[in-house]
Amino acid sequence: MGFMNMTRKVAFSVLLLMASASAVSLSAQVVQPMNTAIAVADPVSVPSAHATKISSGDLLELNVFDTPELSGKLRVDERGNVALPLAENVPVAGLTAEQAARKIEARYREAAVLKQPHASVTVVESATQGITMIGEVRNPGVYPLLGARNLLDLISEAGGLNPQAGKDVFITHRGDFEHPVTARLGSKPGAPSGVNVDIRPGDTIAVSREGIVYVVGDVGKPGGFGIEHNDRLTILQAIALAQGTNKTAALNRAKVIRKTDTGREELSVSLNKILANKAPDETLFDGDILFVPNSARKTALGNIEQVILPAAASAAIYRVP
Repeated sequence: MGFMNMTRKVAFSVLLLMASASAVSLSAQVVQPMNTAIAVADPVSVPSAHATKISSGDLLELNVFDTPELSGKLRVDERGNVALPLAENVPVAGLTAEQAARKIEARYREAAVLKQPHASVTVVESATQGITMIGEVRNPGVYPLLGARNLLDLISEAGGLNPQAGKDVFITHRGDFEHPVTARLGSKPGAPSGVNVDIRPGDTIAVSREGIVYVVGDVGKPGGFGIEHNDRLTILQAIALAQGTNKTAALNRAKVIRKTDTGREELSVSLNKILANKAPDETLFDGDILFVPNSARKTALGNIEQVILPAAASAAIYRVP
């Protein structure tokens, strides 16, 4: 009997050890997916949120847990204070919403209104922490920056881009006007460019206008053509967009009209040599006018104001696909 009892005790101990090992293994299996998820998380994909500081004129929404008579909307006065129900004024200017909630809880404890208050504060309207949207957006104006917002969110809130909007967006931080940040919007849906730009309260966001090069005169399709990369286009590319030159074009008398700081400048272009690959393909910039005259008549310098500029002003604008 003693031997049987000892055998049973040993067997029972072995079962306990096996159960513990199974529990440890099961625990490891439960924890492992959590560690894996944390390891693959991409912090860059989440836009950084700058804590909005409360200022005079802001409208706050105070929610005191299980105490509706102390909850409600509070306006920050010109001194940076809010008037609490059943308590004195509390200075909240310069604090975040979380810091203001903790300060309000402390004031209710000091005033013996609540023993263990639990409060939350939300900035409903911000008087000075908005983002100014200007440039080629449908609805320029000031928009609130509450929580984590990326550049595309703010452009969408401003009604989206105008048809003539360029790809470059300039973000100027408050107090640092000499160092604007340039972001480039992606040309493909879902492109990450411009999403993770650092947006701060008080920033000014300016959406650039797409550059335009005009091709007028004896070409297949005169008009203005948007520059895909906002800054430049070559002469051959511009001629191709204008569906080539006509047979009656005077290729050796083509010219580029360029606006400079000192006025308009006329540049002669040997289009016949460029087309024959005997001269370098020159670069055109935003606002340039490439004029290809007709061989049957001559266009003098004085005709720039009477012929070339009116033709460019009345030309149709085409977006480059």
